[in-house]
Amino acid sequence: MYRYKCLNPIAAAGLNQLSGQYVQVDDLNEADAVLVRSANMHEMELPDTLQAIARAGAGVNNIPLDLCAEKGIVVFNTPGANANGVKELVIAGMLIAARDIVGGVNWVESQSGNPDVQKQAEKEKKRFAGSELRGKKLGIIGLGAIGVQVANAATHLCMEVYGYDPFISVDAAWNLSRTIHHTTDVEQIYAQCDYITIHVPLTDDTRGMIDQAAIAKMKENAVILNFARDLLVDEKAVVAALEEGHIHRYVSDFPNPVTAGKKGVIITPHLGASTSEAEENCALMAATELRNFLENGNIRNSVNYPNCDMGVCTHAARIAIYHKNIPKMISRFTDVLGDMNIQNMSNTSRGEYAYTLVDLDTAVTEEVVAGLKAVDGVIRVRVVKPA
Repeated sequence: MYRYKCLNPIAAAGLNQLSGQYVQVDDLNEADAVLVRSANMHEMELPDTLQAIARAGAGVNNIPLDLCAEKGIVVFNTPGANANGVKELVIAGMLIAARDIVGGVNWVESQSGNPDVQKQAEKEKKRFAGSELRGKKLGIIGLGAIGVQVANAATHLCMEVYGYDPFISVDAAWNLSRTIHHTTDVEQIYAQCDYITIHVPLTDDTRGMIDQAAIAKMKENAVILNFARDLLVDEKAVVAALEEGHIHRYVSDFPNPVTAGKKGVIITPHLGASTSEAEENCALMAATELRNFLENGNIRNSVNYPNCDMGVCTHAARIAIYHKNIPKMISRFTDVLGDMNIQNMSNTSRGEYAYTLVDLDTAVTEEVVAGLKAVDGVIRVRVVKPA
């Protein structure tokens, strides 16, 4: 029996995958796994029994990744599951920045009860006139699941699209339209693009990357869109640039006191992935990842441990070993296993951590598990019960 706890409401499409040998618990100390969306886990006391955390979404800034890795807790996210919802909001953000749709709607609402509203609208509409997206240059910083979808959609709006991502994956490259200009210099995007949207994870390297210096290189009347993380942008510098008239609009999905209500700022209340479809997709992927890990020991879409997949175990036993990425670990494991016949083995690494799966044709004794745990550098050992 596997026990899981939900720290946030999780769509039924995901929870329905956790039936039979799964039971939901209220106490974190009883849980083998956690499903989470936005709950802050940094101040939580994580029990030693916890094996996995699945974030129903892409960002994992609310989870203590390093601590989890040290404790042998595998953290998953759901890349791409909410990409379409965010993509659509980015496109909407460009449209409402290009044409003062919000201002026009608000004006009409203010005319409630005015019998001459139709005639007055013809006089007032010039206040809300804007420009079209067709022919404009869009710069996309980050060509992951969301960035690629935004790029491809923008080409259908007849925009000229430039993409910057020095670490673009093979899958992303294959999915990218041939018409996209792939640049290796982000400053080309700053200097040439009318619209600039950012889609990178928040790290020490990307924090505040859209700063005063970057903004100074942008075209006058450029529009900056941020539907990734608010801390990617120095928003005080953005507000100053708007007040000076250097840029035209800042569109963001992250309300805060720095930008809320400021001139030229359009803020949505964190709606990027707030669609029923996105929530279901994220929940379904998160639950599937947890099941594959708990039942088979396989890791897919982890953010703190390497991916490792040996399918369903068809042998007598499977051992999962979480360990530091240091030399000669495999030879030490085989020394402990001794004469036991290894049917299959996979070893993968990510930074300072590694993960090894071993399929055996005989049952695993407590003595073998204890011997593996005693190997210097081993963090955790788990025996996966065959299906």
